[in-house]
Amino acid sequence: MKLNTPRWWYSRERRHAPVTRMLLKPASWLWAGVTARRIARATPVDPGAAVVSIGNLTVGGSGKTPVARETLRLLRDRGIEAAALSRGYGGKLEGPVRVDPAVHTAADVGDEPLMLAQGSPAWIARDRVAGARAAAADGAAVLVLDDAHQNPALKKAISLIVVDGETRGDEWPFGDGSVFPSGPMREPLKAGLARADAVVVLLPTDLAEVDPELIDVFGGLPVFIARLAPEGPPPPGPQVGFAGIAKPWKVERSLIAAGCDLKDFVPFPDHAELSDRDFAFLNDRASVYGAGLVTTEKDWVRLSPERRARVSPWPVVARFEDEAAFAAFLLDRLKPQS
Repeated sequence: MKLNTPRWWYSRERRHAPVTRMLLKPASWLWAGVTARRIARATPVDPGAAVVSIGNLTVGGSGKTPVARETLRLLRDRGIEAAALSRGYGGKLEGPVRVDPAVHTAADVGDEPLMLAQGSPAWIARDRVAGARAAAADGAAVLVLDDAHQNPALKKAISLIVVDGETRGDEWPFGDGSVFPSGPMREPLKAGLARADAVVVLLPTDLAEVDPELIDVFGGLPVFIARLAPEGPPPPGPQVGFAGIAKPWKVERSLIAAGCDLKDFVPFPDHAELSDRDFAFLNDRASVYGAGLVTTEKDWVRLSPERRARVSPWPVVARFEDEAAFAAFLLDRLKPQS
């Protein structure tokens, strides 16, 4: 069963859901302990290709996949044979298998690998080592791992942390610092940053600047600023939006900021598969307003061809404010060590 992300996770104020936070604390301590032991006891494997890990410190919703896709683009534009590698969450295939958008569906390989495969070679494998070796044997010189910061199976040349840069009101990317399930953290902040080589702060289009207080959290780590930018305007006319991502409220806010005539918005749990009843409800809401349906690219690729014909996708991409500096950082770290 998929659950909606609690918004109180991202509040620095512990007055939100105080009893729930307290009751979940023992499970948080267990989660943090298991994660720390797993990382400490691992012996990372060199798969025969340089590994760039795109990860985060929180449970979903930071923008890893757009950053991974942009990292792949920057490397491939510079003549580097880069490929994506993912576990294929939400897909039925165990892999290793190279994703073919003309053959595979999100039900086969997961929604995020299907998106990554639109612009570069992409592999999925439940076994990261087996998947990395298969991709390297296929000619990949660099592997970009989507969501791998807490996975120690592979030796990493670069470990990037993606952080949601939105800090409106008491909303903070790390909440009050609590580890899942009493907060959004996958591990304590200090432990996660200690294994990082750099931080990517991802800002929404309608936020002018990054919060200096957030930058201070990262100490001496290099920080690169990127923005989520729509590839085009929202569809014209009245729309009913929906999204099944970790923070669906951000999609609603972004559509409005982009000028969408948004009449209603329906959130679903992350990676949710819409039932016939769900889709009928969306169609009913659209009929009430004489509206179209709009959703994220990630949600759109999970739809059947018949449903896609009824829904407009609204793709967004990550763009670095200083693209040259980020590319130079990647290339410098990927140089063969003498």
